[in-house]
Amino acid sequence: MSKLYPTAADAVAGALQDGATLAVGGFGLCGIPADLIDAVRDGGARGLTVVSNNMGVDGKGLGVLLESGQVAKVLSSYVGENKRFAAQYLDGSLEVEFVPQGTLAERLRAGGAGIPAFYTRTGVGTVVAEGKPHAEFDGVTYVQERAIVADVSLVHARRGDLDGNLVYRLTARNFNPVVATAGRLTVAECEEVVEIGDIDPDSVMTPGIYVHRVVSWSGREKDIEQRTVRPATVAGGAA
Repeated sequence: MSKLYPTAADAVAGALQDGATLAVGGFGLCGIPADLIDAVRDGGARGLTVVSNNMGVDGKGLGVLLESGQVAKVLSSYVGENKRFAAQYLDGSLEVEFVPQGTLAERLRAGGAGIPAFYTRTGVGTVVAEGKPHAEFDGVTYVQERAIVADVSLVHARRGDLDGNLVYRLTARNFNPVVATAGRLTVAECEEVVEIGDIDPDSVMTPGIYVHRVVSWSGREKDIEQRTVRPATVAGGAA
């Protein structure tokens, strides 16, 4: 049976309730499921806990959910590009749990693998480890981190087939694979949707067993957080 939905709005319809936990793939504005994020905004679910490497920028990516006031808590590792995030955090309207980037990835991976918790040296002796169980292995102290399982996961893929098998492109293969496996319900927006069998099994990065709904990407312009280019030159080397 095809997992393809006609629109992003249809793909998220009925998936998110108020107070749900939402995991979102991407890094900054790279590889984010922008169509699905907009559909979540339009769906109106509130009090969301959002798990993502960061919250996009003002007015783009997950920043739109901050602007609409739909986010109650964030688990993230980097938030330096979003002024709205900083303002809500400082005024107390947004709860924030800062998670080291590798720990965040592993918590999502563990959630997808059915591992309830793990131990890591990262964060030991810092505020990150406060209130968490510690254990010693081979004379070294580790802190326990709990896995993350989201009610809904949103990811962006380069290609996907009708059964939800996914392939990511270049840097978009950042948090998307672990986010895809960590969702009780995973929705993938794909730049290209193909028939079952059109993706070489050896190329599949997320097997379709983890993906419940697929939608075609709109083809919108891909935003860049900070465009950095060298000055144009002309013959003779003058700018």
